[in-house]
Amino acid sequence: MNPNNCTPDSWDDQGTDDASVNDLTKAAGSLNVKAVPFVPGQNVFAREFVPFTVGEGGNKGGGEASAIHPPVPAAATPVSLVDTNSRTSVNCTVSAENTSSNNDSTATLPDLGEMTPAPCSGVVTVTEQSEPVVCLPASVCPAVLVNDVASKHENTENSTPPDDWSDKVSENSSTLDERDQDTDSSSLSAARPKKQSRPAQVAARRGDHLNIVFIGHVDAGKSTIGGHIMYLTGMVDKRTLEKYEREAKEKNRESWYLSWALDTNLEERDKGKTVEVGRAYFETDTKHFTILDAPGHKSFVPNMIGGASQADVAVLVISARKGEFETGFERGGQTREHAMLVKTAGVRHLIIVVNKMDDPTVEWDEARFNEIRDKLTPYLRKCGFNPKTDIYFIPVSGLTGINLKDVTREMCPWYDGPSLIQYLDALPSVSRMNEGPVRMPIVDRYKDMGTIVLGKVESGVISKGQMLTIMPNKMAVEVMQLFSDEDETEQVSPGENVKIKLKNVEEEDISPGFVLCSPDNLCHIAKTFDAKVVVLEHKSIICAGYTAVLHLHTSAEEVVIKALLCLVDKKTNEKSTTRPRFIKQDQTAIVRLEVLGGIICLEPFKDFPQMGRFTLRDEGKTIAIGTVVKVVA
Repeated sequence: MNPNNCTPDSWDDQGTDDASVNDLTKAAGSLNVKAVPFVPGQNVFAREFVPFTVGEGGNKGGGEASAIHPPVPAAATPVSLVDTNSRTSVNCTVSAENTSSNNDSTATLPDLGEMTPAPCSGVVTVTEQSEPVVCLPASVCPAVLVNDVASKHENTENSTPPDDWSDKVSENSSTLDERDQDTDSSSLSAARPKKQSRPAQVAARRGDHLNIVFIGHVDAGKSTIGGHIMYLTGMVDKRTLEKYEREAKEKNRESWYLSWALDTNLEERDKGKTVEVGRAYFETDTKHFTILDAPGHKSFVPNMIGGASQADVAVLVISARKGEFETGFERGGQTREHAMLVKTAGVRHLIIVVNKMDDPTVEWDEARFNEIRDKLTPYLRKCGFNPKTDIYFIPVSGLTGINLKDVTREMCPWYDGPSLIQYLDALPSVSRMNEGPVRMPIVDRYKDMGTIVLGKVESGVISKGQMLTIMPNKMAVEVMQLFSDEDETEQVSPGENVKIKLKNVEEEDISPGFVLCSPDNLCHIAKTFDAKVVVLEHKSIICAGYTAVLHLHTSAEEVVIKALLCLVDKKTNEKSTTRPRFIKQDQTAIVRLEVLGGIICLEPFKDFPQMGRFTLRDEGKTIAIGTVVKVVA
């Protein structure tokens, strides 16, 4: 064999060296053949070793190891601990650098049983199939890690290798990830506040709830005022308005961009006319308001009636521009009709907003404002509003926002009253029927991962999971979700405009005018009923057999006058003894009405006013208003 090469020249010539075999046997015997096998996911992802603190004058003999040790000497001291119970030898080197700052510091070791010193080799060795134990000082090691290490050591004797090491790796990796996530979240908890759940946000919402309907003649500025109020109260951000302004300028409709906050329909934006009742909300320090933007065109008065039936307060928008006020207020204009309809719908407070006072034909002229007020007041008194307590006039500019949120004395020095939002905020609270049975007339319905209905809760409290009944079909439904102004909540109260997701019913089984009721207290349903009717405007006489469209809360049905029962004196409220042959304009009578389309949900006016008022319309005009006196059949 070449002396410079350990490889023999020929393996056939190489003999067996007994001395070499003996040396190899001794070397193999000295190996730690009982060492812990390599465990993927544990040894690889093990944490960095941090030495523990062992006190000076610790066990140097074969006694029990003390749980708390005095400070370690300045020089690095090798320490070896042997668990006599599990025969586990832990060898490590303790550095004096970790104890130089605090010589009195002590560390509590995990309970490893009886410990005896063993020769230290500077590494951690284990004489049994168990996981190596690393002891960390309390100032460095989190309590979670100390408990985790101690618990692992306690379960060492009973531990068995898993069947599949890949499962073990994924399990340990997920444990480490969760531990890291917990550490990160705990460290950031002070800087990042907890986000409240939606039900908590809705429950914490302050103040009373008021529903406001904006009414008035077409192009008076109802949607513009509503959109500007949303911007001033922070419900629409500046970037969104700038986007609307760019889009409106592209269509040569620069002054319409504020109304697009409420007119979301493409057809409404193109024509500049509101068709359906727009919905939005805003908040002040003391109240929560829901905006109902009613259409002003005469072709969409039925939609306006549906919006007015949900309102507590009405804002009548008047255009101060020369010629526009006169067009809306004359016979056939929507200013008159809308004022009468909101009174019929049960609105007690009317705010008259004189808009477009910044128009070149007006220029904030006080005389123009007084002229409009003097012409409107007598008619509103005739509708049933008290000029001293029920109505209030405010000059504003919807496009520039003057007198909407704050009063601008420079532009309007002669007006010393509050702004529109200030006046709304100061309105008295509206009494609600919290303790009564559930009554919610359905305005609309659609399908979105279930059947959703919209409406205003008139009476009672609705909670998530509650069982209700839909009338007149008498279908039992369950409340799955509740939404109040786009916020999910657990409970809604009277006066709130809500969306409710229902179970056990299809969209095709519900129509506008149906009513959600308590199962133990259902509303009345009828095909024939007696009513007190006041004829407002009709050129000819009205006899038995006359047909018209009945608007009762959110329903619209065709009815026929079956009989004229008696006339009622307006001054004395006395009833005539003989049946009249006909009734005419400005007369009041009690008539019997029959629904041609089927049955409707209603209540006598004296028992439940919200479901006892109605309007009769014919040929696109409101001809009469009335109240339900008696349910016949």
